[in-house]
Amino acid sequence: MYQPLETFSKFWIFKRDDPKIEPNDLDGIRLLTEQRANDIWRDYISDEQLHPDKLSDESWLNSSSLMSDEVSKVQWEKVWESDREQLPEDFLSHFSAWGEDTKIYFCCHNELIFETTWSIFQRTWKAFLFLDNGPILIGKKKKQAAQFFSSGWCNLLLR
Repeated sequence: MYQPLETFSKFWIFKRDDPKIEPNDLDGIRLLTEQRANDIWRDYISDEQLHPDKLSDESWLNSSSLMSDEVSKVQWEKVWESDREQLPEDFLSHFSAWGEDTKIYFCCHNELIFETTWSIFQRTWKAFLFLDNGPILIGKKKKQAAQFFSSGWCNLLLR
């Protein structure tokens, strides 16, 4: 189900001093095996496409944003580059129904998915967003989701 996090080719993003990830939090970040990642991708993201770049306009990701562009898009990069540790307020508001122990998946593509909890993600999000080329954040059995882009914006979504 899991493989050693150290096998991830960009493991350095979790070992940097800035942002620093505490050892307990690092222990709570799991890299799924390719088979388990494929299962999560198929069940939560798409059973047709293998990468966020390939998702069609009919995909739930491209058709499920919230009511207006002002509400459904959040600028994350300015906060990421600042000294502020907390995620942007509009982002946190979208996920306010999630409990600290909600199991989350940070889905880069069908074979690269990380599993952790919402509380750990909130503390370590800056490390995860070194991977900003379309990854999707979803929660197990939750309807809220987000997709991050290298433009510095993310789309807030509902599944």
